[in-house]
Amino acid sequence: MPRVILAVLDSFGIGGAPDAASFFNDERPDTGANTFLHIAEACAVGKGDQDGLRTGPLTLPNLDKLGLGAAGELSSGTLAPGFTNQPAGLWGVAREVSIGKDTPSGHWEIAGVPVPFEWGYFPKTVPTFPDELIADFVAEAGLPGILGNKHASGTVVINELGEEHIRTGKPICYTSADSVFQIAAHETHFGLERLYEICEIAFKYTKPLKTGRVIARPFVGEDPTSFKRTGNRRDFAIAPPEPTLLDRNQQAGQQVFAIGKISDIYAGQGVTHKMKASGNMKLFDRTLEAMEMADDRALIFTNFVDFDQDFGHRRDIPGYANALEQFDRRLPELVSQMRDDDLLVLTADHGNDPSWSGTDHTREQVPVLCFSPALATGSFGLRPTFADIGESIAHWLGLPPGRHGTSFL
Repeated sequence: MPRVILAVLDSFGIGGAPDAASFFNDERPDTGANTFLHIAEACAVGKGDQDGLRTGPLTLPNLDKLGLGAAGELSSGTLAPGFTNQPAGLWGVAREVSIGKDTPSGHWEIAGVPVPFEWGYFPKTVPTFPDELIADFVAEAGLPGILGNKHASGTVVINELGEEHIRTGKPICYTSADSVFQIAAHETHFGLERLYEICEIAFKYTKPLKTGRVIARPFVGEDPTSFKRTGNRRDFAIAPPEPTLLDRNQQAGQQVFAIGKISDIYAGQGVTHKMKASGNMKLFDRTLEAMEMADDRALIFTNFVDFDQDFGHRRDIPGYANALEQFDRRLPELVSQMRDDDLLVLTADHGNDPSWSGTDHTREQVPVLCFSPALATGSFGLRPTFADIGESIAHWLGLPPGRHGTSFL
């Protein structure tokens, strides 16, 4: 009986979104942003080289064989250097209809539920959070106050305020271009469970503002030279407005393995097995573990977050290229573990072009690369919504059609 492995390469867009001019990075529209193409072009001229990390052209033979180069050409009209438009997989391109270019919008739509509202964002002012929000949060959580209260990079703000946080007991609260309220605190001096507790309290006050997530950002170390975020991040997220692919498979009595931050993105709904890991390669390991455990008609769903959080937002082309090549080298392991009627779907939730201005996501279309020993090869072209991905997976798992999207299988 069939199973599905759904892997989201977080932020690996392929350009071409027709509404990109309505989305911005540092007042520059996202028109022309293309995560895949610009990484490949940079690597082709030596701009992806980094001593001790990687050199040369972007080399992704397994993803290319599944249709990455062809999907990129269909999306943007340009074939990435070193890639082919004659793949051996089943491939296509998907376009987002949700209003945001954020993680929840992309993932919910992939799972068959486009986001019908605009998320709430905090202004780029200092302070950034409303006074009433902070006053209510501090009072209910019993805090001496907060630090930060601004837009910031998570690693930078921890280095800047970590020692004061340890000394005062005030958590570090900050946001980004995403619809998030992030709270950083020391795992031992402040306490991990205490951090989770105050994040739950904060979520009560951010939810009415349509803030997508409150994110716990624990760290360890004693000074800026040793501060380091840990893998115990936890997201407290607004739940999808209607049943997703995950809910539908769970309600059918079938397993849903949520690997990495997947469970948090869907507010824990529709999940039968939650598996945490930190780092793309450990996430890959957990995906293989889930495949060993999964029963018939299981959905194994992994978010590979490093592409986005470690390299896209930080505008790190060599790091992004290296992470892609590491992922590509491991794909044969996964394919070798597939049953004859298993389906592998590789896609993304938005773009995050590391060559672009600013540090925000970029509005892009995404590749949809499919493989199964039981599946014919070819192209299903450009799909008008990410929801077609979820409906195709539902069809493969034997689920009734949902409200949004149509299957390409």
